[in-house]
Amino acid sequence: MIQHQIKRIRQSTLARNSFWMFAGQGLSFVIQALYFIFLARLLNPTQYGVLAGAVALVTVVSQYSTMGSGLILIRYVSQDHERFPEYWGNVLMSTVVYGSLIVLALHFTGHWLIGAESASLLTLIAFSDCICGQLTTCAAQAFQSFEHMRPTATLNMLVNLFRLVLVCSMLFVMHHAVAMQWAVAMLVVSICASSAAVTIVTRRFGWPRFQPRLLLARGVEGFIFAISGSTTSAYNDFDKVMLGHYGMTVANGIYSMAYRVINIATMPIQSIEAAAFPRFFREGAKGVAAVQPLAVKILKRTVLLGLAAAIGAFLFAPVIPVLIGKGFKPSVSALRWLCLIPVFRSFHLCAGDAIAGVGQQKFRLGCQLFAAGFNIALNVYLIPRYSWWGAAISSLLTDGSLAILTWSVLFWLRRRERVAALTTQLA
Repeated sequence: MIQHQIKRIRQSTLARNSFWMFAGQGLSFVIQALYFIFLARLLNPTQYGVLAGAVALVTVVSQYSTMGSGLILIRYVSQDHERFPEYWGNVLMSTVVYGSLIVLALHFTGHWLIGAESASLLTLIAFSDCICGQLTTCAAQAFQSFEHMRPTATLNMLVNLFRLVLVCSMLFVMHHAVAMQWAVAMLVVSICASSAAVTIVTRRFGWPRFQPRLLLARGVEGFIFAISGSTTSAYNDFDKVMLGHYGMTVANGIYSMAYRVINIATMPIQSIEAAAFPRFFREGAKGVAAVQPLAVKILKRTVLLGLAAAIGAFLFAPVIPVLIGKGFKPSVSALRWLCLIPVFRSFHLCAGDAIAGVGQQKFRLGCQLFAAGFNIALNVYLIPRYSWWGAAISSLLTDGSLAILTWSVLFWLRRRERVAALTTQLA
C-alpha cells in the first residue's frame, strides 16, 4: 500500500513539480533567512527602515514594468509550446519599454511619495527591480510555462544566493553600511542575475521573435494581470510606504523585518501554488466544475502549511533579536501580530488562481482592488495613530477579508455555471 502511494506520487506531474518548487523554495528559505539576518546586522534598524520604504514603493509599481507579459507567456505557451518565441519577445519588449518608463517616473516623483532618505534610493532600486528583477522573474516563468519547475526553482534560488554572498562580503569587509551602499551593490548583482537568466532561457528554448503587434494585441489582458499584481503589492507593501512617508523609519525597520519573516514562512505555500498554476489554466478551459476541485485539493495541502507557519512564527518570534540584534526586539511583537497571514494566504491564493484559470481574471482583479482600497483606507487612518501596530491590524483584516471574498466569488461562478448549464438543457 505504501509502495503504491510512493509510486503514484512519483508519477504525478503536480507532485514532482511541487517537490522541485518546494525544494527550491526550501533552499531559498534558508538562504533568505541567512540573508535577512546578515542584512539586519549590516544595516541598523533606521537604515533598514529607509531601505524598506524605497523597496516597498518600487514593489507596488514594479508589476507594470512587464505589463503582465510573464503571466501572458504562461497562459498561452502552456497551451501551445510552439508560440514561445513570440511571447518571449513580447516579455523582453515589454520590460525594456515599460520598465524604463517606470524608472523615470519614480526618479522624478519619488520625493513627493516617500521620505527624502528613501527617495534618494529609488532610481537604483527601481532599475534593479523594475527591469533586472522582472527579467529574472519572467525567465523563471518561461520554464514554468513548460512545467519545468526544477530550473524555475533554481533561477529563483540563485538570485537569493547572489544576494546572500553579497551581504556576507560587505559584512566581512565593511562591518556596517548605509542603505545607499547596499542599493548600489544590489544593482550590480541584479544586472548579473538578469543577464544570466535571459541567456539561459534563450539557449534552452530559442531566440525571441519580436512582434510589436503582439504588444498591442495582448496589452489589455496584460494590463489586467499587471493591475492584479500591483494590487497584491499594494495591500502587502503600502503600509511600509506609509511608514516611510511619515518618517517612521525605525518603526518601518521593525515592522518590515517581521513582515519579511512572514513572507519567508509563506514560501512553501507559494511553491505549491506556482507548481499548480499552469494546471489551473488547463483545467479552467473545461469550466469551473473542473477547476474548483483542483482548488480544494491544493487548499487541503496549503492550509496545513499555513497553520504550521503561524504556530512556528508565534512560538519562535523571540529568536529574532538573538539572531539579528537587540535593536530589532520590537519585531517579536510585530511578528506575533502578523502570524495568521500565511493561513489567510493559503485560502486566497488558490481561489484566486482558480478564478484566473477559468478566464475570469476580472473578478480576481475586483477582489484585489477591493483589498487594496480597504488596506489603503485602513493604513491612512491607523498608521498615523498607532504606527506599526496599525499596519499590522490593517494587514490581518485585509488578508482575512480577501480569503473570504475570493472563495465567495469562486462558489458564485460555479453556481452561475450550473444555472447556465441547466437553462441550456431545458431549452
